[in-house]
Amino acid sequence: MRNLILSLACAVICTIATTLAPHASQAADPDKRCFEMRVYTANPGKMEDLHARFRDHTLRLFQKHGIENIGYWVPVDNAENKLYFMIAYPSREARETLWQKFQDDPDWKKAKADSEKNGALVSKADSTFLQATDYSPLVKAPKVGGGKESKITGQVPDRVFELRTYTATPNNLGNLNARFRDHTVKLFTKYGMTNIGYWVPMADQPGAQDTLIYFLAHKSQDAAKESFKAFGGDAEWTAARKASEEKGGGPLTIRGGVKSVFMKPTDYSPLR
Repeated sequence: MRNLILSLACAVICTIATTLAPHASQAADPDKRCFEMRVYTANPGKMEDLHARFRDHTLRLFQKHGIENIGYWVPVDNAENKLYFMIAYPSREARETLWQKFQDDPDWKKAKADSEKNGALVSKADSTFLQATDYSPLVKAPKVGGGKESKITGQVPDRVFELRTYTATPNNLGNLNARFRDHTVKLFTKYGMTNIGYWVPMADQPGAQDTLIYFLAHKSQDAAKESFKAFGGDAEWTAARKASEEKGGGPLTIRGGVKSVFMKPTDYSPLR
């Protein structure tokens, strides 16, 4: 009897293990969303009006039409009057339909007209369509409310975001992504940096063959400096960099190909 019970128990355990094992080994589904990074340059004296339009109207209308608000930032040193923001769509195909619905919304047309009675708010608008890398954390942000409710405070302690853009040497974007996937991302975490998201431009976008764009978050700019100093001295990083450059035939980024912008979230940014 005892042997029978043990045999049955083993059978049950094996059945459960067999059922669960395939699911445990499966990676998370890749993020298929279309991300759009937009950079607006405000006309002189119009930045606060631009913030007000986003805070009181635009975010709510984006959400209404199925456009996901990710984050809104201004550079810490904003001498050029820039506003960076990232939004997302279910797909690139859906983007055109959803954006047009937003543009055609009577509430948007009124908000735009009212805000520009004394002149246009934006002198330049740049846009890049991005796709998440296979190693990027899933980027999610809280939904926003309407009107003044779009002012979001107290969710997390104040922190500084860093937008980093890498330009790879010819044919080395794959090697650069492999180094991030296998080493860099976890080492950033080890040294106190928060990985927000990693993207490459979509195939039809400038930089599709050689550009990596990612966001980190730090407690402060001083903290970022200390974190990168410690990261740079890590033995695993040193070995990974050496091995990747041997494989790639030299440095994986061009000279001057690492750009960094420290930014702070706006008071209406979902991601803070």
